Amino acid sequence: MQTAQLVSNLLSEARKTLVGQEEPLTLLITALLCGGHVLIEGPPGTAKTLMAKTLAQMIQADFRRIQFTPDLMPSDVVGTQVYDLSNGQFRLRKGPIFTQILLGDEINRAPAKTQSALLEAMEERQVTIEGQRLPLPEPFFVIATQNPIEYEGTYPLPEAQLDRFLFKVVIDYASREVETEVLRRYHLGFDAHQLTTSGLRAIVTPEALTVCRAEIAQVQVEQGILNYIVAIVQATRNSPELLVGASLRAGIALLLAAKTLAAIYDRNYVTPDDVKLLARPVLRHRIILRPEAEIEGLNVDTAIGRILNRVEVPR
Repeated sequence: MQTAQLVSNLLSEARKTLVGQEEPLTLLITALLCGGHVLIEGPPGTAKTLMAKTLAQMIQADFRRIQFTPDLMPSDVVGTQVYDLSNGQFRLRKGPIFTQILLGDEINRAPAKTQSALLEAMEERQVTIEGQRLPLPEPFFVIATQNPIEYEGTYPLPEAQLDRFLFKVVIDYASREVETEVLRRYHLGFDAHQLTTSGLRAIVTPEALTVCRAEIAQVQVEQGILNYIVAIVQATRNSPELLVGASLRAGIALLLAAKTLAAIYDRNYVTPDDVKLLARPVLRHRIILRPEAEIEGLNVDTAIGRILNRVEVPR
């Protein structure tokens, strides 16, 4: 399948700038191919921004970055109408959201009103400015990063916005071996601000992504797999450890992501393992633990693991 070869080429090329980030990069590519968006959580300095820039350059996509701060306004994101003194008319000044790959850096440092400016764009692929609806470029892919919520100066993301992200990818500090290799590369002259000097090439066009999406749409899903996805999602709503379970959108996300992962693995059918592999990144930001479960030291990934163990796997 063309999708499998394309993703293999992207992962191989990305090794010129990234070290030890193959799993999160695969999730980013999976989300891009099935039209979703990704929330990346991790401490500063774990290559979140570098990963987004690397992906944008490899697929020849327009890339913009927004640094979210407490004083950022919604108009700073989507744009606004400004008065032109030269002709006495208002003209549209588009915001940085009008791009193909948008990096929202430290999104949880902005208040909820500004975070919500992304809702329409992420769901409808359009923005509305002064009553005028404006379509966004294709593909439109949001990669948002956030610091762990216990960091000072952070705001929790609204549940409605969290549900718009296909995946929540958690990145921790790198291993000793990975950090040593990163230092070696910087010693030899690597510059994260000049990716072309590392030999990183644009190897995929946005048009090729469209072909891959058509290929993914043909991936077969048996009725047993559909029942399995529904059972997992409904089990989150009945779990005694969870205060809030996953929505129907979570089931749709899990289905689309599993079809994409099957194509990446050069298969035209989805297996239960595809679903299980993607359950945590799809569900971890859509469920809320009960306070007593948190006090006992339980986290969302462990709760999802327990649900996967309880739900019968289709043969």
